[in-house]
Amino acid sequence: MKIAVLPGDGIGPEIVAEAVKVLQRLQAIHGLRFELEYADVGGTAYTNHGHPLPEATLRLAQAADAVLFGSVGDPRYDNLERALRPEQAILGLRKNLGLFANLRPALLYAELADASSLKPEVVAGLDILIVRELTGDIYFGQPRGRRTAPDGAFAGAPEAFDTMRYSRPEIERIAHVAFQAARTRRAAGHAGRVTSVDKANVLETFQFWKDVVTEVHKDYPDITLEHMYVDNAAMQLVRAPKKFDVIVTGNMFGDILSDEASMLTGSIGMLPSASLNAEQRGLYEPSHGSAPDIAGRGIANPLATILSAAMMLRYSLGQDAAAARVETAVQQVLRDGLRTADIAQPGAATVGTAAMGDAVVAALD
Repeated sequence: MKIAVLPGDGIGPEIVAEAVKVLQRLQAIHGLRFELEYADVGGTAYTNHGHPLPEATLRLAQAADAVLFGSVGDPRYDNLERALRPEQAILGLRKNLGLFANLRPALLYAELADASSLKPEVVAGLDILIVRELTGDIYFGQPRGRRTAPDGAFAGAPEAFDTMRYSRPEIERIAHVAFQAARTRRAAGHAGRVTSVDKANVLETFQFWKDVVTEVHKDYPDITLEHMYVDNAAMQLVRAPKKFDVIVTGNMFGDILSDEASMLTGSIGMLPSASLNAEQRGLYEPSHGSAPDIAGRGIANPLATILSAAMMLRYSLGQDAAAARVETAVQQVLRDGLRTADIAQPGAATVGTAAMGDAVVAALD
């Protein structure tokens, strides 16, 4: 199984190293064989190769069965033209690999109920799956604006705007992913409900979204569908988050709501993600960013990256038993009381990045 490993910037190399430790231990336990090949991406790639997504990195990702990704971004690159900023690497990978479905589970481990931003009784038992569409919406619409300053700013420009667009096939395929996920979760005891989040009362694009999702729902009579405006969804996530099962929404709303949901689980450092194409090949990364302020200090939480590797095992590599073993090991280290700084109570003892990774490896046994 060929895995392209792209550590990236900031804390990316530190957290990816711990996920790799886990994969290496799984090789011995489950008799698996991983072929890991590393490449630069993001700001690191720009520094070393002059572009955030070098051709060699892209070719490696295209040839791999899955991509394990760290993080990109650093304020040092903020003055570059937009096409050369580190964040363009992830957009380029999504486009060139055909990644259209972003799965972000928001699961609250019972051991972290006190770390949530909400009262434990409000979030206890929380288990949401956010399905975010990745290829359309305003992020890929045609931008308009005249940059007049040398650093690419809009100094003196009269206006700037971005177009929001969605095509029917884009909405149909992400709706199918959401309904199929709800069906699978229903078999495991969940509600079997999809909440489609839009802004159909204001935006034509999202009236179109709502209509197409409703049409696709006819193929899934066993699944309940509800529609919710994004402002209400944002409110309900902090008011009554357990009412949600699967949330499906567009690119921008999904970006915002999944980060909001992360705080329900105690820390964004706990949230993995998978970005999949039609062949189930995917890119797996933590939901958080590069955190350059703590890079190199050995205090970042690697659990989101380790859990992303578990999603990789399940979705792209077909190794359900190994994936479940990783998830159980993560729960075990939390049960044992190990905490990185982001999920620790004030004044409590904490462990560093490598120590947390070592604990998960030990728990695998």
